[in-house]
Amino acid sequence: MKKVMFLVLVFNLVLITSCSEEESSSDFSYSNIVNSPDTTDKNVNDTIDISIDFESTNGEPVHHVNVRIYNAATNEEVYNMPTQPHVHDLSGKYTYSDTFLLSNENGVMAHSDWILEAKVWGHEAGTGEVIQSIPFHVHP
Repeated sequence: MKKVMFLVLVFNLVLITSCSEEESSSDFSYSNIVNSPDTTDKNVNDTIDISIDFESTNGEPVHHVNVRIYNAATNEEVYNMPTQPHVHDLSGKYTYSDTFLLSNENGVMAHSDWILEAKVWGHEAGTGEVIQSIPFHVHP
């Protein structure tokens, strides 16, 4: 009976270890390709096109994405999308597209430096996280 209990215990330990190894070996690897905007100077009242390809480099789903624009000096955020970052795209490629008006009404002041930040990550916060930042200057 002790041998049977010992074998059951060993079997369970092997099973538990193999499950946790599988979970930890689930290697999320992503890339961001910011098609637009670019780093060239912009003007107040310009509309910028936002186009970003979020891709899994190993065939995993693209779970979460976020695109935000913030003031480089003050960290004031004027854009943060999508409102629901969990996109769960099984194809392994998710393209985010939108437009944004660089205006005083939207918090963008003349002669200021801004950063568009594109972020992608796996199922859990921070898993395989990749962040790409595109700086640009706004003129009056």
